[in-house]
Amino acid sequence: MNIITKRKIQSNSYKVLIAFLFTILLALSSKISVPFYPVPMTMQTFVVLFTGVALGARYGFIALSFYILEGALGLPVFSGTPAKGIGIAYLFGPTGGYIIGFAFSAFLAGILFSKKNYFIDNKNFLITFLKLIISLTPTYLIGLIWLGTIIGWNKPILELGFYPFLLGEIFKVSLLAILLQKFSRYKFF
Repeated sequence: MNIITKRKIQSNSYKVLIAFLFTILLALSSKISVPFYPVPMTMQTFVVLFTGVALGARYGFIALSFYILEGALGLPVFSGTPAKGIGIAYLFGPTGGYIIGFAFSAFLAGILFSKKNYFIDNKNFLITFLKLIISLTPTYLIGLIWLGTIIGWNKPILELGFYPFLLGEIFKVSLLAILLQKFSRYKFF
């Protein structure tokens, strides 16, 4: 094995370890509930977007895939676990689509905030805010489709799975946009 290959393996191992550490941060963010209107808020989507921005598309997706796998294996990493069930059963419940959407949101955030997208100004708060909102779209799109499939399309899907979380998401995206403005020069890799 030549030295270049060895360094690349060590670098990739480091990146996978960091991605795994982000799953711990995500699990912690799912367990802390903050009183908010109209429903209590966790910081899960904040951490999902931060993971994509900090780790990039590939390793952000890997981190969220690890998180989903941990939950599927029965580790109580999801919000409301173990009280609301664990493992595959939880993923097949009404919130499973949102959890799957997390991986795609992290991936999209990684793409939108990559160095290759230098033409999109990361110093502008409004642009950063919009890129984060766009990045959050897969979570809600997949989540709402899954929710409608599980509980039935005759129910008010948006009233149950989107509107109650809208203010919280605007708050979290605004907070992350502010933090990204302040610390935009820092990247994990």
